[in-house]
Amino acid sequence: MMNRRPHNVAIIDNSIDSSVYDPIRHWVPFLPVKWASFKAKKHCFPNLDKEYSHIILTGSEASILERKDWVNEEAELVAEAVEREIPILGSCYGHQLLALALGGPSWVAKSPHPEVGWISIQIKKKDDILGNQDTAFAFSSHFDEVVFLDDDYEVLASSAHCPIQAFGMKGKPVWGIQMHPEMNIQEATLYIKNSISLGLETRMYYEKALEQQPRDSGFIDLIVEHFLSS
Repeated sequence: MMNRRPHNVAIIDNSIDSSVYDPIRHWVPFLPVKWASFKAKKHCFPNLDKEYSHIILTGSEASILERKDWVNEEAELVAEAVEREIPILGSCYGHQLLALALGGPSWVAKSPHPEVGWISIQIKKKDDILGNQDTAFAFSSHFDEVVFLDDDYEVLASSAHCPIQAFGMKGKPVWGIQMHPEMNIQEATLYIKNSISLGLETRMYYEKALEQQPRDSGFIDLIVEHFLSS
């Protein structure tokens, strides 16, 4: 169903520490429309009775498998927004949370092979939100992933270690993308260095990512354009 409300995007910010990862700063340059942000961990969410035309679910340093109470609250809101046919785009953690909200805990799991760095993405369905190219490159940083979808959804893209790199809901303007196309090479490199500085046990993944040759297809503009036109 075509969305005819004036553009007013609600960005649900799932980040934990904005000094390490600030998704609002990454998304806003690509939104030439009115927007408002809501901090999920503070239980701050958009009122769906207001005129929000689209919803973006950002990434997070949190694991989708270790759910705080705000995660369940957000999942309920997302499920209601889908029922109302409000276009939704989830990225990374937001992609996983979208699957959790629509299918339940069995749809997400720990990644057997975490993807940190710039990855090659194989486009399964052309002329959709990811365009008509066969392969694209984007930054990725995830240790969990979406592992199952039912027949109401279709896989739009895959990567070597993540079969459901992107998905869409049949007949509704709902999309999940595991990668971070909104982060350019400079931003992604800074994020990697910030993550290394935390001294976590995942540090080795970020150190290996710094050894890579960055490759970014820059298809965020296409993604946002298609999303906002829905």
